[in-house]
Amino acid sequence: MSWTMWLAFLAAALVIAVSPGPGAVLSMSTGLRYGYAAALRAIAGLQIALLLQLCVVALGLGAVLATSEAAFAVVKFAGAAYLIWLGVHKWRSPPEPIGGDGEGLRVQSRRQLYAQGILVNLTNPKAIVFIAALVPQFIVPDRPQWPQFAIIGATMVAVDMMVMSCYALLATRFRPLLRNPRLLRLQNRIFGGLFVGAGAMLAASSR
Repeated sequence: MSWTMWLAFLAAALVIAVSPGPGAVLSMSTGLRYGYAAALRAIAGLQIALLLQLCVVALGLGAVLATSEAAFAVVKFAGAAYLIWLGVHKWRSPPEPIGGDGEGLRVQSRRQLYAQGILVNLTNPKAIVFIAALVPQFIVPDRPQWPQFAIIGATMVAVDMMVMSCYALLATRFRPLLRNPRLLRLQNRIFGGLFVGAGAMLAASSR
């Protein structure tokens, strides 16, 4: 991969990462509720899922989702159901007072945050199809492909990690406001509604 091609992919990865989606909602929600240190765990889960999606594309399985309506529908509705469940759970969460950075993890374990990050990204078939459409354009066919996929994967993860961290850090600025139980409840309702909305939009979308 030439420097020119890599810079073009870097620009594309940045545009994709900045576009608001379930990952951004999860990063902001976790950062606002538990602080940046906890949000990093959810963001790490997002990146694990991103790498798994890239592996799916590299193995050619992404083409199956792109061409099979049944396979796409199964993953799509599973992802929509998970986002809606996450939204309802967030909506109904009690307005428990927040402490220092990461103290709320006694309510939500580190493993749960990792798992949420993985599932939010992994159950989004549009992401796999999009990667399947984008990545091959930056692969040089007559050169070893796995090193190229490694460069692409490292670039995607680095960019997405940076952007999701910015979302989470921005959200942490509002943590002092959440000492009020009424504002905590409002925060739960807002992000719960965003998750439910994202799930409903995913379920209603055709492709």
